[in-house]
Amino acid sequence: MTEAELIHAIELARGGMGYEAWTIGITDDPGRRKAEHGNPVGWRSWQADSGLTARQVERGFRDKGMKGSPGGGTTPTYVYIF
Repeated sequence: MTEAELIHAIELARGGMGYEAWTIGITDDPGRRKAEHGNPVGWRSWQADSGLTARQVERGFRDKGMKGSPGGGTTPTYVYIF
């Protein structure tokens, strides 16, 4: 997905809840990462066009107040929220 598509999908998924209610991250393996987070309810993930796109989207939503920290593995092309 493009940056614009990811931003739109995340905005829809959060359903108007405040940004601070969500955690965002990037990963190269969404199944593993979901399990590492304890299989949270409300998990959503999308594949970005590139690792750079994933990192830009993650950073933008962290700047808006979503919880999370940098990282994501060697080739993080998936963006996730919960």
